[in-house]
Amino acid sequence: MSSIDLFLEEARAELERVTPQEAEALQREGALLVDIRPHANREAEGEIPGALPVERIHLEWRLAPDSEWRLPGVTADRLVVVFCNEGYASSLAARDLRRLGLVRATDLIGGFRAWAAAGLPTQKGGQPAVP
Repeated sequence: MSSIDLFLEEARAELERVTPQEAEALQREGALLVDIRPHANREAEGEIPGALPVERIHLEWRLAPDSEWRLPGVTADRLVVVFCNEGYASSLAARDLRRLGLVRATDLIGGFRAWAAAGLPTQKGGQPAVP
């Protein structure tokens, strides 16, 4: 097994990852879905309605519960489901958020593409990310 595969496996062992259908239900119950894909991907492929775009480079600063740049409403116990294109980078990102104190952070299995393939709602992409 390559070192990145092991790194990813270790990150995922710390998470309770969710399927697209589970993520949609959790969003209806108040979970925050966070899209870490670059703007170009969101513009080309679309977005999940209600998801908050926070590009990966800003993620920890905008979601860490003790960060002075934290977004309003993000608390240590808030359920946050992070997603990327296919569910690889989001696993690492969610693990990092958990280590920063966001104890219920997780990620979407298969990412945005699995959500879209499941026929779940999407919208035209391109909204600006939270700086």
